[in-house]
Amino acid sequence: MTKRKVIIMGAAGRDFHNFNTFFRDNDDYEVVAFTATQIPDIADRNYPPGLSGHRYPKGIPIYAEEKICELIQTHMVDLVVFAYSDVPYTYVGKKSAEVNAAGADFVLMGPMTSMLRSSKPVIAVCAVRTGCGKSQVSRTIFRQLRDKGLRVASIRHPMPYDTNLEMQMVQRFATYDDLDRYNCTIEEREEYEPYIDMGGVIYAGVDYGKILAEAEKEADIIIWDGGNNDFSFYQPDVQITIADPHRPGHELTYYPGEMNVRIADIVIINKVNTAKKEDIETVRTNVQHINPNARIINGISEVTVDNFEQVKDKRVLVIEDGPTVTHGSMPYGAGYIAAQKYMVKEIIDPRPYAVGSMAKTFKKYPHLKEVLPAMGYGKKQTSELEETINRADCDLVLSGTPIDITRVISVNKPVVRVRYGVGDQTAQELETVLNKFLETHSLA
Repeated sequence: MTKRKVIIMGAAGRDFHNFNTFFRDNDDYEVVAFTATQIPDIADRNYPPGLSGHRYPKGIPIYAEEKICELIQTHMVDLVVFAYSDVPYTYVGKKSAEVNAAGADFVLMGPMTSMLRSSKPVIAVCAVRTGCGKSQVSRTIFRQLRDKGLRVASIRHPMPYDTNLEMQMVQRFATYDDLDRYNCTIEEREEYEPYIDMGGVIYAGVDYGKILAEAEKEADIIIWDGGNNDFSFYQPDVQITIADPHRPGHELTYYPGEMNVRIADIVIINKVNTAKKEDIETVRTNVQHINPNARIINGISEVTVDNFEQVKDKRVLVIEDGPTVTHGSMPYGAGYIAAQKYMVKEIIDPRPYAVGSMAKTFKKYPHLKEVLPAMGYGKKQTSELEETINRADCDLVLSGTPIDITRVISVNKPVVRVRYGVGDQTAQELETVLNKFLETHSLA
């Protein structure tokens, strides 16, 4: 039988997972290339032999996505797998048209071909869009389970941005030294540091079969802490999906966010304390229409500021979590909400001070006008973020990123941290859900 030639379109996440779980040892297919987008400097690398397996002794090349049609024709490709997340349906349709016109089939792989089954109960926390508040919910669940005396391991959606992919095959983060060992970017630190700060353990990497095997050795329960609006890599025993009323309607128009709503046991409409009532109701109506059996929880997202008295009547530069305000398409995040709440004198426009890749980021995402995304996918970009901040004419920096940004950059002005988490009422509702879950799995 002739092998079908395949290209996997991705962003250094689900693309690698789909390959590992379905294609790596499948003799019916030959993966001739990955294409990459979204993440800077991912293209022109190689998926190495240590990960690609015996059928690919030279590894698999990774090209820029712009070359997809050329690659289809050069390699006589039969099948293209679309394997990344948080894109509108119009974008998925456009890519399908490009691929089909070049002569190949266009495929979206679902749970049956990509989800792994754990020997331990799995709670999956996913979302409608990037920046809905998955991480704060995941960490709350982690604390609540640990407080009940259970051993918990959180497994994060992949972010293998270092050039050495084999070194990132299985990553375990429990100390700040672990962050340095794996050359973590700012985006990675934003997810891992909060777990470390509360004495937790979080796994990530490239090979999620091996990652799961390691996590199961030390855990009674696994939490899937999702990335963007991707669906879980593991078969969940309970699925919690976070929706955002600051982006009403997106629960029906973004891939694969709508899928996460449709398969959810629980949908948290987050940030109801800062969203418009009519937008909250729009999201609720949409969720009930496509998943009438889901339990809906109104989520409170509490925003606080360290030393808030320093902020009032000051001219501030607001820094936000990068993915939320870039491909998540939010014009602001927790930092901006905090600036309004604590009555700053002025939120300065960061664009005149942006240099290098930061200036390119503002050009790529023109909806950003009042916040600076904490971009830092490598040393050069981190340096350009630092220079942009130092050039800014302001009294202080209000940092809405989940990390202590002064650990990775040196700035010439005071930095005040914004923190955010679920409110007490939301935490209580989550605990009710967990108690029922634990009773079902004889862990209460």
